[in-house]
Amino acid sequence: MKPIPTIKKNKEFRVIYQKGKSVANRNLVLYYRKNNLSFTRIGITVSKKVGKSVARNKIKRRLKEILREKGDQLPQGYDLVWIARISCSDADYRTLQKAVAHLLDKTFFSKKRSGNKRL
Repeated sequence: MKPIPTIKKNKEFRVIYQKGKSVANRNLVLYYRKNNLSFTRIGITVSKKVGKSVARNKIKRRLKEILREKGDQLPQGYDLVWIARISCSDADYRTLQKAVAHLLDKTFFSKKRSGNKRL
């Protein structure tokens, strides 16, 4: 299984924060921006406010696995930066899965669905 390309440089994160768009829910914030590449890159940020290093790394591992599972469902040609909110420290795996799906639906797939719901 191929790993998902990641965003690692601080400069790249700052560009996405400044020039990208964002959506949020209770557990996560998603910043996204077109990257003019044929693949999607992800970045995950977990603040020290969330907890100690064990808790932060657990959240990062869970998010990486969720995004790996959704790899073929992710839109191509975007940079996605996921920011964990403080409430993530209490969230279980299933809750994070729902939060990720909610933000992806809200961002990339809402145009398809909103046409069918509104008459």
